[in-house]
Amino acid sequence: MTIERKNKPAIVFLWRFNAFNLMGFFLLVILLGALALKFSGSWKEDLSFTDAAFTAASAVCVSGLSVIDLSRFDRLGGIIILCLIQTGGLGIISFSCITLIMPGIRFGLTGSGAIKNFFLEDIEYRPKLIIRSIIIFTLLIEAIGTVCLSFLFYQRNIDDWLFTAVFHSVSAFCNTGLSIFPAQLCDFSNDIPVLIVLSALIISGGLGFLVLYDIFHLQRAKNRRLSYHSKIVLFMTLFILLIGTALFFSIERSRVFSGMDTLYTLVNSFFQTVNTRSSGFEVVVQSGLSQPSKLITSILMIVGGAPGSIAGGIKVTTLFIILVFLLKRPDKYGDINIFHHRLCSATIIDALAYVLKALFLLLICILALSVVEGLRGAPLTALIFDSISAFATVGLSLGITPSLSTVGKWIIIATMFAGRVGLFALSFHVIKTLSCNIAYPKGSLLLE
Repeated sequence: MTIERKNKPAIVFLWRFNAFNLMGFFLLVILLGALALKFSGSWKEDLSFTDAAFTAASAVCVSGLSVIDLSRFDRLGGIIILCLIQTGGLGIISFSCITLIMPGIRFGLTGSGAIKNFFLEDIEYRPKLIIRSIIIFTLLIEAIGTVCLSFLFYQRNIDDWLFTAVFHSVSAFCNTGLSIFPAQLCDFSNDIPVLIVLSALIISGGLGFLVLYDIFHLQRAKNRRLSYHSKIVLFMTLFILLIGTALFFSIERSRVFSGMDTLYTLVNSFFQTVNTRSSGFEVVVQSGLSQPSKLITSILMIVGGAPGSIAGGIKVTTLFIILVFLLKRPDKYGDINIFHHRLCSATIIDALAYVLKALFLLLICILALSVVEGLRGAPLTALIFDSISAFATVGLSLGITPSLSTVGKWIIIATMFAGRVGLFALSFHVIKTLSCNIAYPKGSLLLE
């Protein structure tokens, strides 16, 4: 007699997946950075562990928010923060690729496939090339930025112009937005060359290494074409920069930019848009912006930069998929044809799920901060703005961050960590259902 064996549904928990190792890696770097800042004697006064942890988390999570004046750190403190920025800026991508090529450590098919979706299509086959490309592009672009900024800062008689140039070049490319100037970059609002160099560094860091790799090889091979991904990233980047610049220029030229000539107003509007991608350098005081500009800034911060880049946010490709889904009806298979390519239903569902997860995490962070700080009289608009800035790892603030309570600062630290590492971890399924032969009945729900 033959016994028919049916497959039963099984749930496999992926606690050993390397996304959790990545979270541990970031937590360890933040802890070591906080201890180094507190006990190195680099701060001129007594530095609390909370403020040290906040500064370290902001640097490692490339957020840019700060509760203390970084200019009061000595050279050692500046070097520690600089190392934390560089480690955090390349942390996710470098950690993934280094893990792939370290002897004795291997990802399974699920892990390598997930990283492939996050970065490059050939990562399973050429990880050494990928990590080498990351290092080369990073050092090359930061070196070019350092040379340009060194020349500009030297001309402007900036004290310690070389280290200042290195710090701001790394901070800009890593989309951190931390500055060792006491007034951030407000003194450079009329300095177009400095703003242009910083903008180029921020945009380069926010494009993603795949796009930079693609553009580099496009120049070397005449018959090579940009990938579909690179075209969409460049298109959306240009679209957002143009729309943002036009909106800020039209709204703020008679307000926060009222004392500037047209050219300076245009450049500052452009730099404000670039900053929202994930940088956070403050050239104009954000609390001085009008309500519409604050809302536009918040929306652009949520969008962020490109996948596989140092920038935060939900990413420009996700926004592209959402807009296409809203404007164009999928076919009977759930796919959408756009720009001579097909967006499959799985990609659309992944984008929608990613946005929902991001908004859910952001809502939790805003709720927690409003409960703690709202009862102390902090305005809700400022709490929402700073929460979005922390979650999207931008660093722009309406000025309430330094006045937060100890609990509020730790909530912002958790928010920065959730925006930098949590979203990446949530891109993997916490549980995975194995295939089975059970067919459940169709469920019907009313939507309106």
